[in-house]
Order: sequence, then structure tokens, then C-alpha cells
Amino acid sequence: MTMMGKTLLLTLLLLSSVFSIASSRRRHSNNSNIDWWCNQTPYPEPCRYYIKHSHYQHKQLKHKSEFRTILVHLALERAVIMRRKARELGGNGVTKKQKSVFRDCLKLYDNTVFHLNRTLEGLHVKTSCSPFDAQTWLSTARTNIETCQNWALELGIRDSMVPAERCNLTEIISNGLFVNWAFLKYREAHYTADAEEDALFPRWFSMHERKLLQSSSIRAHLVVAKDGSGHFRSVQAAINAAARRRLKSRFIIHVKRGVYRENIEVDKTNDNVMLVGDGMRNTIITSARSVQAGYTTYSSATAGIDGLHFIARDITFRNTAGPLRGQAVALRSASDLSVFYRCAIEGYQDTLMVHAQRQFYRGCYIYGTVDFIFGNAAVVFQNCVILVRKPLNGQANMITAQGRDDPFQNTGFSIHNSQIRAAPDLRPIVGKFNTFLGRPWQRYSRVVVMKSFLDSLVSPRGWSPWGDSNFALNTLYYGEYRNFGPGSSTRNRVRWPGFHRISSPAEASRFTVANLLAGRTWLPATGVPFTSGL
Repeated sequence: MTMMGKTLLLTLLLLSSVFSIASSRRRHSNNSNIDWWCNQTPYPEPCRYYIKHSHYQHKQLKHKSEFRTILVHLALERAVIMRRKARELGGNGVTKKQKSVFRDCLKLYDNTVFHLNRTLEGLHVKTSCSPFDAQTWLSTARTNIETCQNWALELGIRDSMVPAERCNLTEIISNGLFVNWAFLKYREAHYTADAEEDALFPRWFSMHERKLLQSSSIRAHLVVAKDGSGHFRSVQAAINAAARRRLKSRFIIHVKRGVYRENIEVDKTNDNVMLVGDGMRNTIITSARSVQAGYTTYSSATAGIDGLHFIARDITFRNTAGPLRGQAVALRSASDLSVFYRCAIEGYQDTLMVHAQRQFYRGCYIYGTVDFIFGNAAVVFQNCVILVRKPLNGQANMITAQGRDDPFQNTGFSIHNSQIRAAPDLRPIVGKFNTFLGRPWQRYSRVVVMKSFLDSLVSPRGWSPWGDSNFALNTLYYGEYRNFGPGSSTRNRVRWPGFHRISSPAEASRFTVANLLAGRTWLPATGVPFTSGL
């Protein structure tokens, strides 16, 4: 069966089984009951095996919600075991590369356990998360595991850092994504759209926080200043102070003008941090880590953000490793419900790693060459300027490399009301290099460019395959809708099954702030019509 055929079959199974009830009168034994449920998933074998070897083996499953909770619980159990085994295996690493992969993988496994715990608690204990939340967090858990594997391969590290359970765990999480998708579709079908709101910012921000983003004078909790006039001289010191607070309400750090040469991290438990600079030209956080220097792409980031509800305003995140040093990330974010407003993100290859979860970029300037917006988040770039730099001789510029690897992950990139132009160093020689809107990093890569200005640097073909292969050309989703400018014509675009010349506003609306980042499942109060978000 082809990949498209398999996806269609899974979809038909999904539609036929939404909220179905498994009556015990129709199931003659516990085993047949478990078999019936598992046979509906994309990966029935690990589903059957791990349920039958758990304390759920004697449970008669009656409803899809019970099955979903069990799958998340099984994934959590396997993730805890995999994290423990990774610690045992990683202790044998002695080279700098091995230590780098080991450190990143342990962090990613910790994050996987965190997000699976969060999902289980939200579904089973508090019933406080929507199906969209659950889909986001399960997608993140799966992305974390794949990221570890990718970086191990990138640095030539064999599976000594990656436990054998990885494959089983990703399959269990994929089963959870598949089952939860039914709840997601059901909820969407039972909400209606209202009047248009929030032309500037997503609705998850309170009115107070919107005023914070737009205000010229903000009362900060802490001030960072290079000249010693603030509470701290380094940004990380202020972030560490914020992490020690008891109440995780909004915490504002004012980073005064200056060049801060450091790498910063906002931990997954350090929520609601807001960094406010004095303008993207004046407040600069910069470093020069790269893969060539022995880091993974993940750990090369100048800024790594994991805490929920992070906001950055009027700051530049920069990686100065340069085009010769390979992958070198300026900003890595896996912060759920995060906003970057009037920020610059500057680098060359792999500049911006939008790793996971829901992110919104407004009025930002993003610079790079190869795959310079990449990752597996659900992200909208709105009113941003994407500036393509001069690559190395023989290279082509790739603006995006989206990493969706499961058809039920609710992730993708949307470039909306933005501009794609040549940076000053490329402008005089723009005809010497090809520039593409993106290429498929993973099987279900998904990117849409809509209502944006595309300058003449964009290749008439628009999109590039991954190397010389036909990888993912049938399963990706690349779309363009009502773009303008000399590079916007779709007449000579690629003829792949996965490329879409979008003409329907309803189709394009799937990639607006309201829908891609939330939909009617977790933003029911916004009432933004899908078409009016365009």
C-alpha cells in the first residue's frame, strides 16, 4: 500500500469510529476487547503488546476517552523507562560529540516525560485541556524523541545514546495522536464562528498583556544592564532569578541597550517570562555556537526557550558563527503559546528553530540562508520580513524546512501578510543563487505562504525537493494563496501531488492564527471566522 493509500485508510477508520462505544456484549474477552481497539490505530502491534503487559490487561474498554488515556499513560511509562536507560547508556560517552548528544537527549527525554504528564493530568485528572491542547503536547512529545535521534545521526553518533525503545514509544504516541484527532474533529464540528477580532494579536493574551506588548513604558520586575545600572549584568542571571519565584505570573525583564554575549535558556518550568529590549537595533543577545564547533544543532542556539507563555519584544537574537560553520541556531523555541514581537532573528544556516508547540511572530525580521526557519511547531509569521542572505558558493537558499513526521500532528508553518526579500549582501548578486520557499525535512512537512510579497529572488519553481530524491513529494502539504510581487507567480511551480495553488478562502483559513494555532477547540471565545482571519 502506498503512503497516500495508508493515510486514506487511516482517515476512513477515523471517520467511521469517532466516539464509538465498544459494548462488552460484542467483545467476548478482554483480549478481543483490546484487539478491537488497537486494530483501529496506525500501529496495532505495540498497542496490543503494551496494554496486555500492563495493569490495563483486564480492563474492559467502553469508550474512546478511556482508550486515549491508556495510550497516554503507556507512552508516559515507556518514556520514563527510556529516559532511565538513556542515562545508563549515556554514561559511556567520552567524546565531545557524545557528551553533546547525551546532554541534549536527556533534556529532550525529560521534556517528553513533562509533556506526557501534562497531557495525562489534563485529560484524566483535571480534564482541563482541550483536544487541541492534547494534540499539541503529544505532537511535542513525539518531536522531542525524533529530535534526539536526528542530532545523533547528524553528529555521526550511533544508537549508543538512543535506547531501542524509541521506535515503540513514537508509535504509541502516534496512536495517541490518531485517537485524540477524533475528539479534535468532533469538537471543531460543534463550534461556530463569530465576528472578527484580534487583527494584531492572538486572543490568548489578556488585555493587560496586549497593552504590555504595545506600551512604550513598562514597569519591569528586573533590569539587565551592561553598565551595572540594573539588577544584573547578564540576561541569564535575570532569567535564573525569575525561575526562583514562587508564583509564576507574568514576570517582566527589561534588557537595556547593549550587546550581550551569552547563551540563554528559559527552562520548561519557568513560565510567563517576558523579555523587553530597547529595540532590535539596540538590545542584542549573541553567541557563535555551531555544529562545526561540536555542538548539536539543538544546543547551538543562542537563546533556547521552553517555558510556557514566553514573550519577547524589541530584541535581536543573533548567531555569529557565519556561513562556513554549518548549522548555527540564533533562536530555538518550544514555548507553548509564545509571542515574539518586533524581534530580529539573525543567522545563516538553521537560524530559527521553531521546535514545537504554538508560536506567534509579529513584525519580526528573520535572516538566513539554508533551512533557516525549521522545526515542527505550529507557527504563524504575521507582518514579518524574511531576508535571504548570500549563501556559500554552490548552495541554494531554503527558507523553510518543516519537520512534521506524523499525519495527525497539528503542526505547520504559515507565512501571512509578510515579505520575502533579498538581504543587502544578496541583493547585488541575487541572480547567481536559487532561493526556494522550502523543502521537506520530514514526511508530512507543511508550509503555507499567503497574502505575502515575494520578491524576484524566489525561484519560479517555488519549492525544492530534499536533495535529488522524491522524498515526501506525495505526503507533504505546500500551499500558496493570493501572494503578490515578482516572485509570486505559480505558473511554473513544481507539479508535486503535495503542492497546492490555494484558491479557496476556506482552505487558506486553515492556516490563520485562529485555526493553525488554536482552532475552535481552545479558542472558543474568539469567534474569529476562518475566512476573516486572512
